[in-house]
Parts: sequence; structure tokens; C-alpha cells
Amino acid sequence: MKLRKASLALATGLALSLTLTACGGGSGSDDGKITIGIKFDQPGVGLKTADGEYTGFDVDVATYVAKELGYDAKNIEWKQAPSANRETLIRNGDVKFVAASYTINDKRKAEVDFAGPYFLAHQDLLVRADDDAGIKKVEDLNSKKLCSVTGSTSAQNVKDKLAPKADLQPFGGYSECLTGLENKAVDALTTDDSILAGYAAQKEHQGKFKLVGLKMSDEPYGIGLKKGDKELRDKINKALEKMKKDGSWDKFVKKNFGAANYAYEPAPEITETS
Repeated sequence: MKLRKASLALATGLALSLTLTACGGGSGSDDGKITIGIKFDQPGVGLKTADGEYTGFDVDVATYVAKELGYDAKNIEWKQAPSANRETLIRNGDVKFVAASYTINDKRKAEVDFAGPYFLAHQDLLVRADDDAGIKKVEDLNSKKLCSVTGSTSAQNVKDKLAPKADLQPFGGYSECLTGLENKAVDALTTDDSILAGYAAQKEHQGKFKLVGLKMSDEPYGIGLKKGDKELRDKINKALEKMKKDGSWDKFVKKNFGAANYAYEPAPEITETS
């Protein structure tokens, strides 16, 4: 009798263990929850607001994808994914995936895999709405004051390759650049047009700034995931295709960037399939 009871207890324990394992979901997910990496400081793209809400195009895209993977919005745990930490978060399994203005390039693909792209951004310039500095093309930045966010390569790329006489003005962050632009301490700010549009669309900034509309680079945003996870990549790509077809992609773009009159590109073709 004791032996039968012990065998029954062992079988019950094994069944419970298998059930818990099945519910776990693997890297970045546990007990029906999923952890997703986003930016916390990019209005219109990925922002954690003062009241603890998460907003932006990447947030909407990631929420849609998570739902297609079987996770309700209430079960998403958002994790800050600064540019320098994205690959580490993915490799360590701290997140299931990253959607954080994450440009697909060969250097990053050596460390992680991507799904997508789901958006095509370009490096652009933000100027004052009245364009009193007369900046119509990148060469017009020569002798003009260009905001350079500490640690950013965008402004340096302009100076090195496109407008060598541009006067770089270092600031601690984009918000400081916007204040400098409004106060005429600088004449332009440069980074991805999606990020610039997000700032310009903020309620406190509406009508003050505009994008010049240059395309100084191509920045295809992808969803980063652990290298070799073909199953997850294929599922995310399927979700992204559905998002485009059912109109959600357009809705998300207009919701987050519409106030900036941003001439965005159509949803790009998905290329990260192998």
C-alpha cells in the first residue's frame, strides 16, 4: 500500500511539473506573462509617462504581436531597453523580444535575430516651424548650429559626411535639444524621423517644429529576438503581416505621429525570414 501511494505521489508530481513547464513559455515569459523590451524615453515611439502608462508606435506594435502570440495586454511586463543594452537583454533571456526603434543591420544580426521590418525610418532634421534658419537641405547646415545628443552618432554623421562645417552643439538629451531649438540656441536637431515626429507631435510641441523631409539614411525597424529562435520569428512575422492587412498598422502610425504631419513610408515588406 505504501509503495502504491508513493508511486501515485510521484506520478502526480511529474504531471504537475510537466504542466508548469508547458505554461512557462520560455525566455522572457512565465506564468502567462511576457516581458518585452521597449524605449521609455521616445515620445510617439516608446514612452513611459509620468503616471506609469506606456505609449508609442512600438508599444502598440508590440502589444498587437503579443496578443497574436497568446498574451493579453494586461499580462505584458515592459522592460526598458536602452540602445546599448538591447542585445544583452535578448541574449540573457530577460525579454521575449525587443521592439525599440531597433534598426536591423549586419552587426546586430551577428548577435540576435530579427523579425520584420515593421517600419522604415530615415535620418532627418527637425527645425522651427517658420524655418527662420533657412534649412532646406543638409548642406544648409554648414555654419548652422546642429544639436548633438551626447552618445548619438546621427549629428556626427552629418558633420563627417554631409555638412563638415556644421557647428555641433552638445546637449544631454532630446528634450534639451528641443528647448534649444525653440529658444534659437540651435538651428536643427537630427535623428530618426520617427523619433523627431514623436517629439513634434507632443501636445506641448505641436505647431512649433517641422521635419525637413530629408532621407539621409534608411533605418528599417525590426523586432529583435534570441538568435536561432526560428519558430518565434516566424510567428512574429505572421503577426506583423496580419497587422498590415487588417489596418492596425495605419491606425498605429496615425495615432502616434499624425499631429506632426509626418510623411512616413508605407509599411515595408518583411525580409527577415531566414
